[in-house]
Amino acid sequence: MEDIQSPVTEEEIHPDVALVARAREGDQAAFEQLVRQYERQIYRVALHITQNREDAEDITQDAFMKAYEKLDQFQGNSKFSTWLVRIAVNESLMRLRKRKTSKTVSMDEDVQTEDGAIPRDFAEWRPDPEQNYSQSELASILQRTIQGLPPGFRTVFTLRDVEHLSTEETAEALGLSIPAVKSRLLRARLQLRERLSRYFRQPKEGQPA
Repeated sequence: MEDIQSPVTEEEIHPDVALVARAREGDQAAFEQLVRQYERQIYRVALHITQNREDAEDITQDAFMKAYEKLDQFQGNSKFSTWLVRIAVNESLMRLRKRKTSKTVSMDEDVQTEDGAIPRDFAEWRPDPEQNYSQSELASILQRTIQGLPPGFRTVFTLRDVEHLSTEETAEALGLSIPAVKSRLLRARLQLRERLSRYFRQPKEGQPA
């Protein structure tokens, strides 16, 4: 009688897992590859939160230093990039607290919203494409509007709508529940939509009202 063997199914392993394993063993080249892969993303996240290029550069370096020192703490339960973003977010929020920035929203504070009332299909917050603005003007307007959000909302919006992390990855990176992420993202989008609407209701300079 022939032996019947079950087919071997291998879970897809993210390439970062092998790089992290090599870096833990002292392979500097492996860690440098991780840095090259994610330094631009980490810099963008830090810049969106702090709104300061020098701070973002420092935070990027600090985040990778801490990640290297704490590689043994990476359990592999989430993506390495998500774990790295969480370190960068914590460093960014610490930098904001040191600045004693007003209007800081704690990432651990629950947002009081009625989650059941969140519409399933939320309307696009982007400005009307018929507006006579160039792409560069729109990018500048949007960037300034995002800067006006409280840091807690701005962070969630940055990870979800700018960096395109999933809701689950955003929750993991920020140490929040999925409902809290959805609530903050809704609030951020509502605030952006309202501010952009006010902006575009104003007549453009040089145009008749």
